[in-house]
Amino acid sequence: MIQLTRFNGAQFYLNATHIETVESTPDTVITLLTGKKHIVKETAEEVIARILRFYQHAFPAFTPPRMPDDDSIE
Repeated sequence: MIQLTRFNGAQFYLNATHIETVESTPDTVITLLTGKKHIVKETAEEVIARILRFYQHAFPAFTPPRMPDDDSIE
């Protein structure tokens, strides 16, 4: 579960395994596999970081794929 904040300031926990997409529209919209949507105060980058931490905690051997730095691309 990851903790998030609604625009009214209420905090809630969301099951990270049910997330299908995270978008900035410019508000952060999280769409679940069921089609239900949540709009939260956190940025998309913050939500993604929390999802990655969740998976790393739940599955310690999990290593997310890494993209090369722009400077390292030749």
